[in-house]
Amino acid sequence: MGDWWYRNITEPGKLPVLLALVTFIATFLITRTVTRLIRAGRGPFRDISPGGLHIHHVVPGILLMVVGGFGAVGSERHGFGACLFAVLFGIGAGLVLDEFALVLHLDDVYWTDQGRQSVEVVVLAAALGGLVVSGFSPLGVNDMTQDEQHDRAALIVSLTLNFLFVLVTLLKGKLRMALVGVLVPFVAWYGAVRLARPDSAWARRCYRRRYRARARSILRAYKHDRRWLRISRRFQDLVGGFREPTTAQRTR
Repeated sequence: MGDWWYRNITEPGKLPVLLALVTFIATFLITRTVTRLIRAGRGPFRDISPGGLHIHHVVPGILLMVVGGFGAVGSERHGFGACLFAVLFGIGAGLVLDEFALVLHLDDVYWTDQGRQSVEVVVLAAALGGLVVSGFSPLGVNDMTQDEQHDRAALIVSLTLNFLFVLVTLLKGKLRMALVGVLVPFVAWYGAVRLARPDSAWARRCYRRRYRARARSILRAYKHDRRWLRISRRFQDLVGGFREPTTAQRTR
C-alpha cells in the first residue's frame, strides 16, 4: 500500500490535488449539514448577521480560494506549503460552490428549485476532480504514447480533434458530457454523434428544416428527462436537504 501511494500519489505530485478534492467534498457535506440544522432550528449553529447584514458563506469561501489559489500557483507540487494551500483552496471551493446558485441568480435561492444547481455543480466538480486524481489529462494527452507526444503534428491533431468533439457536444446542449469529455475524450465523441437537445444552439441551427430530426430530438430529451429527473431530485433532496413545496406554498 505504501509503495502504491508513493508511486501513484506522492511521486507524481498528486497529493495536493487529492487533499483539495477531499477537503472540497468534506466542506460541502459539513456546510450542508450545518445549514440544514440552522434551517430546522436545531443545535448551536446560527446565521452570521453582524449589524443585521447576513454574511453568506460564499464570502469567506472566495477569500480562501484566492489565498489557496495564489499560494498553490507560487508553490511546488511537493512539500507542506503545497498541501496547505490545496486544503485552503478545497475548503474555499466547497463553500463557494455550495452557494453557486446564489451567485448565478444573484438572489438567495438556496432552498428553492434553482438552488439544486449548487448540488449539481458540486457533484460534477467532484467527479472531474476524481478523474484528475485518477490520472486523466485534458483532451486525452494521457492516452498518447511518448513518441506521439514528441511528434508535434500528431499532438496538435489529437488535441484539435478532441477539442472539436468537446465543442460540438457543448453546442448540442450536453454541458455535463462536454466537461467530462475534456478529461475522457470518448464521452465527448459519444455526445458529438448523438442527437442534440431540442433547446440547444445546434438544434436551432441544424434542425430548423429537418423536422424528423427535431421530432426525434424532442422525444429523446423527454424520455431522458422523465427517466432521470426523479432520480436526480431524490439524490439532491438527500444531499442538499430540499423538500417539495406544500400545497399552501404552491398557491402563494
